[in-house]
Amino acid sequence: MVASKLSSDLLRGHADTMILKLLMGGDKYGYEISKLIFASSGERYELKEATMYSSLKRLEKEEKIQSYWGDATQGGRRKYYTITANGKEAYRQNKANWEQAKQILERLL
Repeated sequence: MVASKLSSDLLRGHADTMILKLLMGGDKYGYEISKLIFASSGERYELKEATMYSSLKRLEKEEKIQSYWGDATQGGRRKYYTITANGKEAYRQNKANWEQAKQILERLL
């Protein structure tokens, strides 16, 4: 349980970057983002709904993503998110920062 909590704490700070990476591959809705993060982590990390929607709201306010309502073809309407040029640049910068931090940690640990 402690290892799982520690892992979640470390990863939570990168929620924005995880979301931006997924949106680089195309528009997605909230529940889809959550499920893709869980699956992509080998089912080892679950991005909590509150954390995800806080990130989406922040990213939209910072104009890194935009949202729109999809068609209600099956069930209720879904809110989709798309990445902006500003978001693509933020993803590239965050990824570069992560790579640099990872190299430093590998040397120190």
